[in-house]
Amino acid sequence: SIQFTNLRLSPHHLSQSPSTSRRLSLPCCPVAVSPSTSRNSQERERMRFGGLKSILAEAAIRGVTEARARIFGHVLNPTGQRSAHKVLRKKLIGEKVAQWYPYDIKKDDPLVMARQEQERLSKLEMLKRRGKGPPKKGKGKRAAKRNK
Repeated sequence: SIQFTNLRLSPHHLSQSPSTSRRLSLPCCPVAVSPSTSRNSQERERMRFGGLKSILAEAAIRGVTEARARIFGHVLNPTGQRSAHKVLRKKLIGEKVAQWYPYDIKKDDPLVMARQEQERLSKLEMLKRRGKGPPKKGKGKRAAKRNK
């Protein structure tokens, strides 16, 4: 005869094996094996419950892992795919780098910037008159190498 029970799942139920106990109680499948069943059906039940127990154990472990990730703020990656989380987790260092270099007052003054730009243009014009200016587009060293 088959007995039905309705108990909650606990670690005791996961560690319990059908061979040591005559009655196995699981909430999702409340079928229990009694001594009056035949040997072959007992083995079939044992195999079915063994697979079921492993599925339940995996589900319990997965649930604990998800809860731990939510509680402690970890990123859960069960598939093991590549992600940029490791890089994004690091502190940003832009402000520290910016603090290292002194503040350039010249960049705020438009008169200073205009004067520097005028000096740059006059120097470039002088170089062009001597034939030492930058080449026109497509006439540089790289273009000459490609055309050989």
